[in-house]
Amino acid sequence: MALIDCKSLTLEELRFHLASMEVPAYRAAQIRSWLDRGVTNFDDMGNIPLKLRAELNKKFHISSVKIEKKLVSARDNTVKYLYALDDGENVESVLMEYHHGWSQCLSTQVGCKMGCSFCATGMDGYVRNLLASEMLAQIESAQSDHGVRVSSIVLMGMGEPLDNFDNVIRFLHLLGQPGGIQIGMRHVSLSTCGLVDKIYELMEYKLQLTLSVSLHAPNDNIRSQMMPINKRWPISELLKACSIYAKTTGRRISFEYAMVDGVNDSDECAMELAARLKGILCHVNLIPLNSVPKNKLRRSSDERLGSFKAILEKLGVNVTVRRTLGSDINASCGQLRRNKEKE
Repeated sequence: MALIDCKSLTLEELRFHLASMEVPAYRAAQIRSWLDRGVTNFDDMGNIPLKLRAELNKKFHISSVKIEKKLVSARDNTVKYLYALDDGENVESVLMEYHHGWSQCLSTQVGCKMGCSFCATGMDGYVRNLLASEMLAQIESAQSDHGVRVSSIVLMGMGEPLDNFDNVIRFLHLLGQPGGIQIGMRHVSLSTCGLVDKIYELMEYKLQLTLSVSLHAPNDNIRSQMMPINKRWPISELLKACSIYAKTTGRRISFEYAMVDGVNDSDECAMELAARLKGILCHVNLIPLNSVPKNKLRRSSDERLGSFKAILEKLGVNVTVRRTLGSDINASCGQLRRNKEKE
């Protein structure tokens, strides 16, 4: 019989499983407290009786991650981790320092199904979803290793979060539980390439997180070349969902737009984008493209980026340029795992 993933359980669910073992309910809070401190072995839970520890080992397992590789930027203190999971698979995570504190970019899948042309993660395909516990473990590991408290997170690492919907929702629920990591939803950004049906499903939860939509193009012709998902959910349907989401939740949408030289960075693209977004409560985040080996796409020049930004501003679009962090350690996700797979 498969062991139960203990760290992915809520306190109420843990109490339920312990009750089936005729274990007093108060033990659940003790066990959860150890889990929230990053303990990965029942044998290390000092206030749990030895006999019960043995029983717990037979019924549950505790997911963990181990640091396989760590790179630290000499420019801005950004830290990039390659984590090894319990089954030997690898995922990446990035810890970033801002004036307001430390933010961490988390992975939600091993690999990705989406196949976006500018992304290293999807080049080797999809392996599996991450459990909620494996997402939590990325934060716990980084905090312990680097001696900092993570105050905000972005689900923008390896994988498409909404393609792992149930585990991501469970992770978000566990994130704010008393005694745990305790990061509020207003300090969470969730990125999607545009799974429209899942955007509507997420909307029903009315979470106060920031939905970041990877748009990257002003029309279907360009976007379909860059992002295969656009053939399933074209821009018109995606933006309709985003508009409804923003009105329903009261939360502004963040549109991510990677600037690619000669592809989506013309003045005409900027004007078309502004027209598309008219009336949507949103913000555009222009991203200098990170180069990926074996990929011919190149980042737009600073002049082109500045011109694109100026046009959007003139047409009333709220826009910023994302600060580039960890450029000396290739901080965009996917490349460390690819290198590891080749070894």
